[in-house]
Amino acid sequence: MSIKKIKVISRNPDNYLRETKHDIHKVPRNYDPDLHPLEAVREYKLALNAVKLERVFAKPFVGSLTHSEGVTAMCRHPNRLSNVFTGTVDGQLHLWNLPHKKCEWTVQAHSGQVWSILSAPDGQSFFSVGNDKTIKRWSLDSAFDGKDLPVDTWMCETMVTGITHHRHRNEFITCGERILLWDASTKAPKFSYDWSTTGDKNEASVVAVKFNPVETDIFASSDHANNLVLYDVRAKEVKKLKMTLRINALAWNPMEAFILTAASEDYNCYSFDIRNMDKPNRIVSVHEGHTSAVIDLDYSPTGREFCSGSYDKSVRIFRVDETKCRDVYHTKRMFKINCVLWSADSKYILSGSSDHNLRIWKAKAHEKMGAKRYREDAAINYAEELKRKYGHFPEMRRILRHRHLPKHIYHAKKEHAIIKESQARKEDNRRRHSKPGTVPHVPATQKVVVGLQDEEPEAGPSME
Repeated sequence: MSIKKIKVISRNPDNYLRETKHDIHKVPRNYDPDLHPLEAVREYKLALNAVKLERVFAKPFVGSLTHSEGVTAMCRHPNRLSNVFTGTVDGQLHLWNLPHKKCEWTVQAHSGQVWSILSAPDGQSFFSVGNDKTIKRWSLDSAFDGKDLPVDTWMCETMVTGITHHRHRNEFITCGERILLWDASTKAPKFSYDWSTTGDKNEASVVAVKFNPVETDIFASSDHANNLVLYDVRAKEVKKLKMTLRINALAWNPMEAFILTAASEDYNCYSFDIRNMDKPNRIVSVHEGHTSAVIDLDYSPTGREFCSGSYDKSVRIFRVDETKCRDVYHTKRMFKINCVLWSADSKYILSGSSDHNLRIWKAKAHEKMGAKRYREDAAINYAEELKRKYGHFPEMRRILRHRHLPKHIYHAKKEHAIIKESQARKEDNRRRHSKPGTVPHVPATQKVVVGLQDEEPEAGPSME
């Protein structure tokens, strides 16, 4: 005879029976009216519904503004949130009214491509540079009055590809074959900033130059020789990093003066800490996701996020402390992204592409624009708090991260993952079959930097 093991549900009578008939009945319940036995389950269900509704209402595209040629440069109006300046390949400048999607002013500013547009800190004028080797200053009043003549013009010996203005002084810096410091009151450049202080020209033409908005005596530049150079106008110290590939654009964090973000030709964006440029931890974060060269980037006014535009026909939004993008924007008819711009109220993102269009996107794809009632605003805040509380759950994280991508980006992403895996496997095999220490582990943040060069100029920048 076999003995079988039977499992039964056991209940302890002490938990629900009275010892005597005069005792109070034991009821297993919580008398706190604010608590519920299924509170966590209910909250998780609400959080899951909030995440799903976020993806349902994620419609970031607002509208597009059509130009006669490809958009190559953009600039915020210094005094008006609703206006933006754009430059095109055929040398035209436009002033757009974004809410009405109307062009309020157009002028043939240059005989070639407009490379950069910059608003002056005084709030009364803006600069433009183009292929015709000229730097032109335009008055904001003349733009609204319909006048077509610039306030001032500076002639250069070579083509100018970028411009940046000092925050307080009436000085600006241009880049091209050389980095030149100009005084707005004179017609000739004051100084030429070259890595060699002997007056010789740089090895390669400069791609981008940017003044630090907080530490106003520091500016950064990148050139076609894959160099990232930091200059100090007080001529105390300069540093140069040699990168593996070229840097196409630079942007300073408006809230943290020591963070410099660079858009690289190797499909990534790199955030540098300029306090540690001579140390291995110089790169704070590597922002991945693009499948082609990153052309331009711009920071949010809050300094917490930045947007980037790439040759892969997409716009991505990154948080400063994260490697993966928060969101990716794309359309079927959008071509290469030449420039991106974050609006001054941190609500919208503008992208200019080669298909003659300036597109307007919402910074948060699911955010409702316009006036909201108190109860609606409270519900939105509650949903955001639930997503923050339960965002680490697998199902929540999967829905939050998922994005539909175009075919060319999707397949390129898979191909790049295979290439990275193959390179890592090859390096691991080489390390396994070599002598200990001959093939060291090199972090990904250090592989992109080829070398560092320090120089302390004695006489300062060379005079023109």
